Amino acid sequence: MLAQFSPGQYVRHPQEPNWGIGQVQSSVADRVTVNFENAGKQLIIVGMVELIVLSAEEAHKEQNRTR
Repeated sequence: MLAQFSPGQYVRHPQEPNWGIGQVQSSVADRVTVNFENAGKQLIIVGMVELIVLSAEEAHKEQNRTR
């Protein structure tokens, strides 16, 4: 079963740590559009990449730490 994502959720791409924190823009079937800090909008196929979901608090802490 594929993970469900909602707009506004914060995620990280496990194979692309340099992309930074991403925020889900949309989710349709197995495709999630994510806007990453350092890579812009990326279309992720959920069956190929297991995105790491972050809480808003975790995302804000990480963003503040890298600035």
